[in-house]
Amino acid sequence: MAVPTGRAVVFVTGNAKKLEEVIQILGDKFPYKLISKKIDLPEYQGEPDEISIQKCKEAVRQVDGPVLVEDTCLCFKALGGLPGPYIKWFLDKLKPEGLYKLLAGFEDKSAWALCTFAFCAEKDEPVQLFRGRTEGRIVEPRGPRDFGWDPCFQPDGYEKTYAELPKEVKNSISHRYRALAALSEHFSQQNDTPETKRTKHQD
Repeated sequence: MAVPTGRAVVFVTGNAKKLEEVIQILGDKFPYKLISKKIDLPEYQGEPDEISIQKCKEAVRQVDGPVLVEDTCLCFKALGGLPGPYIKWFLDKLKPEGLYKLLAGFEDKSAWALCTFAFCAEKDEPVQLFRGRTEGRIVEPRGPRDFGWDPCFQPDGYEKTYAELPKEVKNSISHRYRALAALSEHFSQQNDTPETKRTKHQD
C-alpha cells in the first residue's frame, strides 16, 4: 500500500546528523516528510536482510504507522564479511584504529560498506528493502572523528577516506546514498501512477 503523499514517515534514529544526511541525499524527490524518532529496538542477530526486516516489523508495531529503518554493515573480505551487522559493537570497543588493526595479519584489506533501508507502511504490510553497497578498503584512520568508522574506510577510486571527503562528494558515492537512491526511485515511480496523474490533472 502506498502512503498518501505529504504524510509523515518516522525514520527510526536518535542521531540528528544521520537524519540531516538522509534528508540532504533524498532532496525534494521523496514525497513524504521524514521525522526522526529514537526507538530502542532489540539487537537482532542473523544476516543483514533478516535483521532489517525484524527491526522494521518491531518499529512499525511500536509506531503504528509508516516507518523507515536503516541498518549499516561494514564487511571485511578477509573475515568472510564480518563484522557486518555487528560493526556498531566492534567500533564501540575497538574504535577506528582497532578496526584497522583487526586486519593486520591479512594481506587483503578490501571491504564493502552496505546500507539497507527497510520501509513498512503499516503493521500487516510487507517490509520493503532498499540496499546500497560501496566497495573500498580499510586503512589507517584519517580525518575527523564525528561519523563512526568513516576515518578507516577508503572508497575505491579515491585517495581519501569517507571522513576526509567533502560531504557532497561522500553523499554522492556512499552506501547510504545508493540505498536512498533506490528508495527514492521506487517512491517517485509509485507516485507517478496513472491515478495520481489523473488527480493532478483535475486540480
